[in-house]
Amino acid sequence: MSASHTAPSALAPFKAPAFRNLWLTWLVANLCMWMNDVAAAWIMTSLTPSPVWVALVQSAATLPVFLLALPSGALADGIDRKKYFMLTQIWVAAVASVLAVVTWLDGLTPELLLLLIFANGIGLAMRWPVFAAILPELVSKPQLPAALALNSVAMNASRIGGPLLAGALIAIAGSVWVFALNAVLSLAAALVIARWKREHQPHPLGREPLLTSMRVGLQYIAQSGRLKAVLLRIWIFFLSSSALVALLPLVARGMQDGSAGTFTLLLAAMGSGAIASTMLLAHLRHRYTRDGLLLRAALLQAVSMLVMAQTHNLWIALPAMFLSGMTVVTTANMQTVSFQLSLPDWVRARGMSVYFMTLMGASACGAAWWGQLAAWTGLSASISVAAVTGVAAIALVIRLRPEAETLEDLSPRRLFPTPQHPAPPPSGKLWLSIEYQVDPESAAEFRELMLSQSRAARLRQGALSWELMHDISDPGSFIEVSIERSWTDHLRRFERITAADAELHERKLAFHIGSEPPCVKRYLIETRA
Repeated sequence: MSASHTAPSALAPFKAPAFRNLWLTWLVANLCMWMNDVAAAWIMTSLTPSPVWVALVQSAATLPVFLLALPSGALADGIDRKKYFMLTQIWVAAVASVLAVVTWLDGLTPELLLLLIFANGIGLAMRWPVFAAILPELVSKPQLPAALALNSVAMNASRIGGPLLAGALIAIAGSVWVFALNAVLSLAAALVIARWKREHQPHPLGREPLLTSMRVGLQYIAQSGRLKAVLLRIWIFFLSSSALVALLPLVARGMQDGSAGTFTLLLAAMGSGAIASTMLLAHLRHRYTRDGLLLRAALLQAVSMLVMAQTHNLWIALPAMFLSGMTVVTTANMQTVSFQLSLPDWVRARGMSVYFMTLMGASACGAAWWGQLAAWTGLSASISVAAVTGVAAIALVIRLRPEAETLEDLSPRRLFPTPQHPAPPPSGKLWLSIEYQVDPESAAEFRELMLSQSRAARLRQGALSWELMHDISDPGSFIEVSIERSWTDHLRRFERITAADAELHERKLAFHIGSEPPCVKRYLIETRA
């Protein structure tokens, strides 16, 4: 087999120095995240025995991602990503410093702890979308699945190292030193990012307004059946699986001789399973369809949760947590790759921000709900209900909304010359019309193509609205109409055309039977000043 047809090595992305350095930064960032979460969760169990408060630690950590990821993604698609990524690490370092000082002064309360965890979560909400958008800059497209798998290794190596290091520091010196070390490591990560040689290229049309950028990002996903299918699956899986992680500190305390060391070992077992799964991902993706693999992962996750709900024996719990780590990372990696490859570059950070919003929103909502259910019914019942309902919901979604296996070609294409207009550009909304003349016998087929695909394509590119008009006196005459926010937004659309859009354009032109190409007209919508 020739080199050009050989699958990229699992370690191939490490050949790029920028990827190596930022991968190490990502490893340190996630190490700090896990150290912070472990220390905070354990401190909460000493402040209050309530399962609701303990479960709210995970909610406070993940809720900011749900609330702020989309604005963060919109910013990451329009500003210098290097500086923005560096800022996230400085923010996390500042919060860790405050946590260290307050803990040292013995001033923590359950409410203050949740507030500071929420503040740390703001850093996570800022960091994840920008790093997801940076990744395709560092490796080639064929290496992207391997790069994502290596990111999973970093995240899950930190899932082992973070709890172990945090547990050792808590046992030897106290939680204050966990937060202090987080602050130092986060500042070191910021320095590594500062050394990254990346030139930011400002967009010639200027930065897209934040609210418009957010609208377009949401609009793109709303018009993509594939992206919505991935989001539905990731929401259901993490809504149910969050019960185990959220209630794990209490599960650890309830075991024989349960202590901070027990909690650390359970998290380390989960992280070990996660790392082990990354070695099998390529084989599993080749052997099973995405939905087939998802259903198997959901079943195994339910088994591991049911075991954890019933056992008080650490040696039985450790294999169950190892299995849980394998299923969680297999699902997350598989769905992340599917989502990443379904996004063009121009909207990648916004798209991935919605993905992280969904994942973290599911985790935050699930943690709060399963914690409340545990307060009503007990730990075992809450985790068991989460396990059974999770796998049942996944099976139902796969049956009712199977995911398509084929991917569209989203590489950029230049179909038309950019329209010119005398400076300064006109202000106000723009009305765009394209007139088609088709064979009346093909009118129904053309109409279906326009309504099912052309509408979605225009809205994904940022149009405010889209309509198809049909001349009632001429059955072969159609006018496609879209409204865009401004002349500048109209120009941006020409940069957002993909190979899939070009193919759709050719299919529409194939219906046109006029002697001239479809007539394109642009009108400025006049309003009273």
